[in-house]
Amino acid sequence: MSELNIVVAMTESHARRTLTEAMRQQLAAFGQVSFVSSATDHRSEESAELLSAADVILTGTGTAMLEDDVLDRAPKLKAIIHAAGTVRPIVKDTIYDRGILISSQAAANAIPVAEYTLAMILLELKGVPVAERLYRAARNCIDVDDALSNHGCYGRTVGIISASNIGRRVMKLLHPFDLNVVVFDPFLTEEAATELGAAKAELPELMAVSDVVSVHAPLLPETTGMIGVKELALLRDGSVLINTARGAILDQGALVAELETRRIRAVIDVTDPEVPEADSPLWELENLVLTPHVAGSRGLELHRIGQRAVEEVGRLWRGEDLRYEVTRERYRTNA
Repeated sequence: MSELNIVVAMTESHARRTLTEAMRQQLAAFGQVSFVSSATDHRSEESAELLSAADVILTGTGTAMLEDDVLDRAPKLKAIIHAAGTVRPIVKDTIYDRGILISSQAAANAIPVAEYTLAMILLELKGVPVAERLYRAARNCIDVDDALSNHGCYGRTVGIISASNIGRRVMKLLHPFDLNVVVFDPFLTEEAATELGAAKAELPELMAVSDVVSVHAPLLPETTGMIGVKELALLRDGSVLINTARGAILDQGALVAELETRRIRAVIDVTDPEVPEADSPLWELENLVLTPHVAGSRGLELHRIGQRAVEEVGRLWRGEDLRYEVTRERYRTNA
């Protein structure tokens, strides 16, 4: 097994948070490791020199796109290991014409997103946000049974939009609970849905029968704005919409209008734009849980991504298949 020339083209902050000292020592066992000083400028003299000798490049959140002219200057490149989720901000689909392998740690990132989603599903069904608001307002005892008469997890229906990596993991996490699960995914068969513990449904039916709808679709041209006025109107009174996917999948104006009627609740971890404008109604809505894109890997969870990325480099070094390879087909259908 010959040594690899490994170039870490991550931003300083992402590399610091993702690659522990132990992981860096593991990388060093596979060959020569170099860190670029700026992952946002692959055309700098320093980056160009490092990339020209690279066998493998490690990228992450904040790394600039590896454009064709940059890749032209990396003739030895065998693989790009992305220490984050979607590879779309890093490489174009023309990368496959070069025979370069691509690995994404989206499966690792799916774990905390699914955990966040499960937590929010259970808290919302249990009525915790509602009870907290009433309790704070009263500053005294409240009739909890009366306030939560229409809440609880038993026998409720959860709708999952897309049997993606995250969607599948959410469905798996829901197995121990007394919940009914329905899933919308045009590429999923009824048999596959049954294996996931869910009933297959078309989108309008899912929106109409679910107490909680959780969005896990990739952002593609055909999914942009897929949840709009018509779909939101199908939600039953008191239901909850959760989005941990991408903000642009929802028609945000339509969502705000629906929330302002106070007919439904929502849990939104992603918006379009990523941070709402200062005067956006989203900041003020009491029936909305708004979080700043925290569902994905944060803090210690980044170490899971880092470790899996390092292990991918090890597989490449040993001549083994990558475990988390992004094929051309996966690139086309995943975020």
